[in-house]
Amino acid sequence: MNGFSTTVALRRKDSFRRRRVKRKTLFWLGLICWVLSIAPLPAMARVWEVGPGRKLTGPGQVAGMVEDGDRVVFDPGIYRECAIWKASRLTIEARRAPPAMNQTVMSQSIITGPTCADRALFLFTGNDITVRGMVFLQARGTGHNAAGILMEGANLTVENSLFQDNENGILTGGPANSVVRVRTSWFRGNGSCQGSCAHALYVGMGIAGLEVTGCTFVDTHVGHHIKSRARMTIVRDSRIEDGPTGTSSYLIELPNGGGGEIVNNLLRKGPRSDNREAAISIGTETTNNPASALEIRGNRFTNELPVSVRFVRNSTQTPARLRGNVLVGPVVALDGPGTVE
Repeated sequence: MNGFSTTVALRRKDSFRRRRVKRKTLFWLGLICWVLSIAPLPAMARVWEVGPGRKLTGPGQVAGMVEDGDRVVFDPGIYRECAIWKASRLTIEARRAPPAMNQTVMSQSIITGPTCADRALFLFTGNDITVRGMVFLQARGTGHNAAGILMEGANLTVENSLFQDNENGILTGGPANSVVRVRTSWFRGNGSCQGSCAHALYVGMGIAGLEVTGCTFVDTHVGHHIKSRARMTIVRDSRIEDGPTGTSSYLIELPNGGGGEIVNNLLRKGPRSDNREAAISIGTETTNNPASALEIRGNRFTNELPVSVRFVRNSTQTPARLRGNVLVGPVVALDGPGTVE
C-alpha cells in the first residue's frame, strides 16, 4: 500500500472512532436526561402570607397547609385564632419590625383568643421551629396552664417576640437533644398558680439546653420568671425583675440541677415577691441533671424586700462559682456549696 492509500485508511479509521465516541456520548447524555426527568424533584419551600384582606386570614387556616421548610409571614393585625403546627423547619414571623412593650396594637401581629386543645395559642409538634416578631396575648386554659407557645418537638428559636398576660409565656417539652433559644424577647405579666403553677418561661424535663439572651422579664405572677429543667441553662445580658406589682417566686429556678451560666444580668426582687427565700434556686427538687460547672458572674441583684434574701441557693453537690456580682439590699450571696469572689 502506497503512502497516499495508507493516509486515507488512517483517516477513515480515525473518523469512525470519533463517530463511535460521539454516539456513546450522546447515549449517556440521553440516559442522564431521562433519569433526571423521572426522578422526583425536592419540594420547594413556600412562603405563605396571612393577614386581613388576604386569602388566608388566620393561623388556623395556614397551619394545616404548610409543609416542612415553609415560611409564614403575618401582616399586622389581631388574630383571634390558635393553631397546631405539625410541619418541621418552619419559620413564622411578623412582616413589620419586632414588637416592643410600648408599641401600638395596630403595628403588631398579635395572636390571642381561645387556645388549641385547651393548651396553647401556637402548639408545635414538628422540629426546628423559628418564631420572629410575634405577640402572644392572654393564653388561657381550664387547667390554668396554657401557653403562648407550646413546643413538643425538638429545637425552638424565638426572637424579638412579646409574651404578655399568658398563663405560661413559653412552655416546652421535647426530646433529649432539643435546645430552646430565646433572644431579645419580652415577657410581661405572665404566670399563674391557680392550678399547677405556670411561669413566664418554663422548659421541661431532660432537654439538652436553654439559652436566654438579651430578654426582659417583668411583672410575673406567682410563678417563676424562668424555670428550666434542661441539662444546661444559660441566661445572659437580660433584665429579670418583679417591678412594683410583680409577685413572682424565683427569678431563676433550676429545680433538677444541671449546668448553669448566669452572666451579666440585671436582677431585681420586688416588694410583693411571693418567695422571700432566694432569687436563684438550683437543685431544689432533685439533682438528677449532672453538672460540671455553675458560673454566676457579672450580675447586679437588688433586693427590695425588707428581709434578707439568698442571692443563690445551691442544693446540688456542684460548687457554684460567684464572681463580680453586685448585691444591693439585705442579701446573702450564697447558701450551699461554692465560692464567692
